[in-house]
Amino acid sequence: MDTLKNYQKLEAPSSIITRDVSTLEENCTNVYEAISIIAKRSNQVGTALKQELDQKLQEFASVTDSLEEIFENREQIEISKMYERMPKPSALAMEEFLAGKVYFRLPEEVIETEPSKEA
Repeated sequence: MDTLKNYQKLEAPSSIITRDVSTLEENCTNVYEAISIIAKRSNQVGTALKQELDQKLQEFASVTDSLEEIFENREQIEISKMYERMPKPSALAMEEFLAGKVYFRLPEEVIETEPSKEA
């Protein structure tokens, strides 16, 4: 599973842009639900990218922890820079949400059916 390639296909801005609030309401019932969904998806995206980066950098991990043997690996630096240049997880989640690629469901309201206590 290469999440980096999936997110590189998204055309998310790398900097902050102004959004029209009404476009967020098109997929949800209100803005607050949309922001909550985007925030949760952003956490998922950030976690997935972090795990993938950790796996790639694990290949370069040295067995010894000696300060004298620390050296810079060009490939490791390039991988880190590639992830740093990516748009933020919040921007990626916003683009996914606006494109309709985020699946979400609202929890069903719990209907309490307590027996009525008539005194």
